[in-house]
Amino acid sequence: MTSKKVLILDQTQIQQKINRIAHQILEDNFEEKEIIIAGVVDRGYRLALRIEKVLSKISDLKIKLAKIELNKDSSKLESAIDIPISDCENKVIILVDDVLNSGRTLAYGLGVFLNIPLKKLRSVVLIDRSHKNFPVSTDFVGLELSTVLKEHVTVHLDEVDAEDAVYID
Repeated sequence: MTSKKVLILDQTQIQQKINRIAHQILEDNFEEKEIIIAGVVDRGYRLALRIEKVLSKISDLKIKLAKIELNKDSSKLESAIDIPISDCENKVIILVDDVLNSGRTLAYGLGVFLNIPLKKLRSVVLIDRSHKNFPVSTDFVGLELSTVLKEHVTVHLDEVDAEDAVYID
C-alpha cells in the first residue's frame, strides 16, 4: 500500500497562521515590555524566529529568543536552553513547537521552566492533532486537525526542507 501525501497548508497559509498567532500573542501581552519566545529545536525554533519577526514589525515589545533542545525519546526530561535560565525569571515565556501530537515534547518544553518563577507561560503550535497522552494544551494554534493515529503530519519549513508546507500522509 502506498501512502499519499496531502497538502494541508501551503506557504501563504503558513504565513497567515504565523501572522494571526503573532497578533494573538500581542493581544495577550499588550501590557508587557518584554517577552521570551522559546522554540523547540528545530522546526519549533524556526517558527519562533518567524513569529518574532512579525511581532517586531507590529509592536514595540522587546523580544528575546531562546532555543530549547530536548531528548524527545527519553523517558525523563533531558533538556538544554541556549540562554541562562535566570534570564527567564519573572518573564512571559512563549513556548513554540511545530506539531502537537502526544504532548510529550510540549510537556518536556514546559518542564524547562518549572523551577523558576514566571509571569506566565503560553504555548504555540502550528498544528494540533488532538492525540494528547500528556495533560497539555495550547494557547495559540495555527490549525487543529482531526486525524487518526496512523496518519502522520509533517511540517516543512524552507530553512530546513527547502519548502514551506504541511502534509498529512
